[in-house]
Amino acid sequence: MQDTVTTSALLDPSHSSVSTQDKSSTGGHTSSTGPQLSKPSVTPVPAKSRNPHPGANFRRMRRIIAEDPEWSLAIVPLLTELCIQHIIRNFHKNPILKQMLPEHQQRVLNHLPPDLPLAVTANLIDSENYWLRCCMHRWPVCHVAHHGGSWKRMFFERYLENLLKHFIPGTTDPAVILDLLPLCRNYVRRVHVDQFLPPVQLPAQLRPGDQSDSGSEGEMEEPTVDHYQLGDLVAGLSHLEELDLVYDVKDCGMNFEWNLFLFTYRDCHSLAAAIKACHTLKIFKLTRSKVDDDKARIIIRSLLDHPVLEELDLSQNLIGDRGARGAAKLLSHSRLRVLNLANNQVRAPGAQSLAHALAHNTNLISLNLRLNCIEDEGGQALAHALQTNKCLTTLHLGGNELSEPTATLLSQVLAINTTLTSINLSCNHIGLDGGKQLLEGMSDNKTLLEFDLRLSDVAQESEYLIGQALYANREAARQRALNPSHFMSTITTNGPENSVG
Repeated sequence: MQDTVTTSALLDPSHSSVSTQDKSSTGGHTSSTGPQLSKPSVTPVPAKSRNPHPGANFRRMRRIIAEDPEWSLAIVPLLTELCIQHIIRNFHKNPILKQMLPEHQQRVLNHLPPDLPLAVTANLIDSENYWLRCCMHRWPVCHVAHHGGSWKRMFFERYLENLLKHFIPGTTDPAVILDLLPLCRNYVRRVHVDQFLPPVQLPAQLRPGDQSDSGSEGEMEEPTVDHYQLGDLVAGLSHLEELDLVYDVKDCGMNFEWNLFLFTYRDCHSLAAAIKACHTLKIFKLTRSKVDDDKARIIIRSLLDHPVLEELDLSQNLIGDRGARGAAKLLSHSRLRVLNLANNQVRAPGAQSLAHALAHNTNLISLNLRLNCIEDEGGQALAHALQTNKCLTTLHLGGNELSEPTATLLSQVLAINTTLTSINLSCNHIGLDGGKQLLEGMSDNKTLLEFDLRLSDVAQESEYLIGQALYANREAARQRALNPSHFMSTITTNGPENSVG
C-alpha cells in the first residue's frame, strides 16, 4: 500500500499527514512473500503556491537583531539626571548653581558650554576647569604661568587685552570696555597691550572753491591720531599691579604711515594721570613707543613718591640725558627696585645723573643701560657710585662704548663690593689690559656669580680665569644655601669617631 504525503507536509514537516493503514496492523504482519511497499508518492505543489508570502510562516523566517549592550527597556533616566540636563540647557536664562549639591554642581560645570555670556558666568563660576575650557576654546596657545597660574584670571586679562588691541577711537563704542569692568575688576592683575589703533582717517574731499594758489600744504590741519584713553579703565581695575603698553600697530601692510606709531602728548598726559591715580601699580612698562625726553619726564613726574611702584621699564625709546635725569630723580623719590633704560639715547651726562642717585640709593637692585652710549665718562661715574652703593645686584652696561679706564675702576669695585652678583660688559672695548685688570679684581671677589665679557676684546686666558673664579663663587654660594641640618645629619651618619680628628 502506498503512502500519500500531502502538500502540507512539505510546508511544515511537523504537521505532515501520511495516508497509510494502521501501523499496528501492517507493521507486524509484513512477510517476505507479501508485496513490498513502494516509495511514497509526493503530490507536486503548483509553482504559484510555493511560499507565496515569506511572512506567512514566521518560523521559517531568518531574523537579525542588532545587539546594543547599553540598550534596555529597563533603563529609565533618573529624575536627577533629567533636572541636570534641563539646568544645563537653560543655564543662560536661569543660572542655578549655588543651590545645588556639590556633586551636582560639578556635573553641571563639566557640561556647560564655554561660550555663555560673561554677565552670567563672571561672578558666579569659580571653577578653574570651566575657565580652562573657555581659554582653550578661544586661544589655541595658553601660558597660564604668565597669569599667576589662574585660568579665570588669564581669561579675563586676555579678553580685555583683545578688546583694547582692536579698539578704534571714534568707531568702537567705549561701552564695550566699560561694561566689562564690573565683571573683571576682581580678576585682572596684569594688562599687556602691544597695539593701539589710531582713529580712522577718511580722505578729505575738497570742494571746487576751496583750492587757491596761495594755499600750501603746511597750512592744513594735522589729523588727530590720539589713541584710546586708559583713565577710566585703570581707575576701574581695583587690583591692577602690572601695566605693559606698546603704542604700535601690527599688520598694517600697505596702509603704513609713520603717524600710526605716534605716542601723542594727549596720550602721554592721559596715561600719566591714569598711573598716578593707580596706587596698586607695581610694574609699569612703556616700550617701543617713541617716548622722547619730554614725554618721559611727564611720565616720570607722575610716578614721584608712588607708594608701591617697584619696576619701571622705558626701554627701546628715544630717551636722552634729560629723561635720564628725570629717572635719577625718581630713584630718590620712590621705592623703585628695577630700572630699565636699555636701547635709548642716554649719554655720559645722563649716566652721571644716575650715578649720583645710585650712590645714595638703598632700594634699587637692577639697573639696565644696555645699548646706550655712556662711554668711559659715564661708566667711571657709575663705578665710583658702586663703591658706596650697598644694594645693587645686577648691572647691565653692554654696548656702551666702554674701554680700559672703566674696567680699571670696576676692578676696584669688584675687590670691595659684596652685593653685585651679575655684571654685563659685553660688546664693549675692554681690551687686553682691561681684561687683566678685571681678573685682578675677581681674585678678591667672592660674591659675583655672572660676568658677561663676550665681544669685549678680552684675552681668552683672562676670560677663562675669570670663568674659573665665577665657578668657585657659584659653588660657594650653593654650599651656603644648603640647609645646615644637612651637615648635622652627615656627621651623625659618619659617627662620632669620624667626626673627631
